[in-house]
Amino acid sequence: MERIIEEIREELSRRIAGTADRLADRTLAEDAAYAALLGRAELRERIHHNLAQSVEGLVRSARGLPVELGDARATGTLRAEQGLPLASLLRTYRRGGRLLWHTLTEAVTAHDPAALPRLLPLASVLWDVVDQLTDAVAEAYRRTEAARFDRDRERRASLLDALLDGGGPAEGPAASEAAAQLGLPERGRFAVVVIGSGSSGGRGAERAATGPRVLWRIRADGETGLVELGRHPLESVRDLLAPLGVRAGVSPVVEAPGDLARARWLAALALRTAPASAGPHTALLDERLPMALVASQAELACRLRQVVLGPVLALPAEDCRVLLTTLGTWLACRGSTTQASLVLYCHRNTVSNRLRRLEHLTGRSLSDPAQVVELALAHAAVLQRTPGDTAPPKPTAGRPAHRPA
Repeated sequence: MERIIEEIREELSRRIAGTADRLADRTLAEDAAYAALLGRAELRERIHHNLAQSVEGLVRSARGLPVELGDARATGTLRAEQGLPLASLLRTYRRGGRLLWHTLTEAVTAHDPAALPRLLPLASVLWDVVDQLTDAVAEAYRRTEAARFDRDRERRASLLDALLDGGGPAEGPAASEAAAQLGLPERGRFAVVVIGSGSSGGRGAERAATGPRVLWRIRADGETGLVELGRHPLESVRDLLAPLGVRAGVSPVVEAPGDLARARWLAALALRTAPASAGPHTALLDERLPMALVASQAELACRLRQVVLGPVLALPAEDCRVLLTTLGTWLACRGSTTQASLVLYCHRNTVSNRLRRLEHLTGRSLSDPAQVVELALAHAAVLQRTPGDTAPPKPTAGRPAHRPA
């Protein structure tokens, strides 16, 4: 079969040059991606080379030899690095295969019309060659694109680290440079989100249809989101995260990329005010400042628990749970015993009796605003206690027990 190719080699070479011209013109006219990337001379030369390689592949395949795929792989790698869409590249290869078959039939007809039947068995061989070439192009393209994606992801991660960790030029790019490379403005409205451990993560909220843009960073110590709020209110972050079912802390708004490291610390602090037992929840720092104050001082929080609620924590587990739950509910109900009884599904007198017992044990009066603040902060310290904290403290001698009249 390859003999017919050798017989028309000179005629075929001349016709392939014209085919390359036509395919180059059609490609530039119909494919904006190619037109933006290559000039006509370069594209025509590349197409001509590919067509010639296809003919050589046809001859080798007819002889039982493997098709040379090195050039096709090099083309796939180059076009991926240049950013040409894979669909554009493969479309040109396939069009080239179809045009090459027409060129072959024209060349054989011009050489000897009676020899045309000898060409027909080569049709399936040609399509197999074209398939091998396009597969090699696509494989090299995807491999290069995957490697480029990994490089881009690592680069973006390092830029986010520079912003969220506050690394200076000695450790990486300055905050302003990192922000610019991430497409962030020098001045704007930003916030940071820290996702609690065990949550499903927030990558699905990269950008909502009408919400703020979020850049996520995943590390061994957790998942953090840099939020570019634009004109959106800070509360929109809560709406963004709500469908994800995560436990998260959100920093206050900052205006400069250089403030994002501090914002990340504040977001982590806000997260600590939302116990894991509370389930999915978004804690905005500015809405939880008293609890954040407790969370920021672990040693003082431990002392606060011990001094204020030590006698309660020393009770049997169930008694302790009941009193702490009652206190927390009463605080959440703004000091309304009636409302607390409704939430706790018990009689108002039961709530009153529990609160009087708590006053007796702690020596604090719920009618004294200053002492209510102490109890509220100590209660927050109990809620934020982690497994690594010391065991519940033993009762200590505090203030004389208050006995309400």
